[in-house]
Amino acid sequence: MADEKAERYIRSSSEADARAYAVNYGVHKEGMTKEEIAEYYSDWAKKGTYDNDLGPERYQGPQYAADVLSKYFNANRATVKVLDVASGTGLLGDKLFQMGFRNIDALDPAEGMLSVARKKNSYKDYLCEFMDGHKLDIQNDTYDCVVVSGGMGEGHIPCKAIPEMIRIAKPGGLVCIVMREEFLSYVKEYIDRLEPLFKKLEEEGKWQSISRIIVPRFYCNKDGVIFQYKVL
Repeated sequence: MADEKAERYIRSSSEADARAYAVNYGVHKEGMTKEEIAEYYSDWAKKGTYDNDLGPERYQGPQYAADVLSKYFNANRATVKVLDVASGTGLLGDKLFQMGFRNIDALDPAEGMLSVARKKNSYKDYLCEFMDGHKLDIQNDTYDCVVVSGGMGEGHIPCKAIPEMIRIAKPGGLVCIVMREEFLSYVKEYIDRLEPLFKKLEEEGKWQSISRIIVPRFYCNKDGVIFQYKVL
């Protein structure tokens, strides 16, 4: 299903859009290990095309995520401690910095991505780590916000990583996940697993749902979904 959708989009798009889509699709293929995915992202960043391939005319994830955080933290943003998970080259970090956030950390397993992000000076710290469910070297209740924009997908952040996001977020803090809606219907890791896990964690008193919003043209002509949860 994913292959067919990708092929249809590529055939119907302009040459530039088709190339950018194909490059992005290459990191979402089934069967890739997390190490292969990180290496792919690093190579993509080193080629210098990542920011253009995922520019605002094709990818609105960073803008949607930044808008959510700006509304949730509408005062004293300079003191709000944010972890940008799967931060990449800093597309979201740049927008948050422009909005007055000054205490942002980047977490990404691709060193090539972080190397580009470092040049932009939007983050305070850079953590070259997988968000894969293992316990990070981060204290409990560290962040006011843990945000994921575009880090979900085939072979990317697994369901078992969600409790770790909650662990490192402060009570009353925000966990925000912005992703392609279609991933909920064909990425095996998420089908009938991701949203039931969200609900289970809510029933266990770990967090409380704030909203689940569908947004248009999240990536190319595809809708996105924004999950917001308040940590308890």
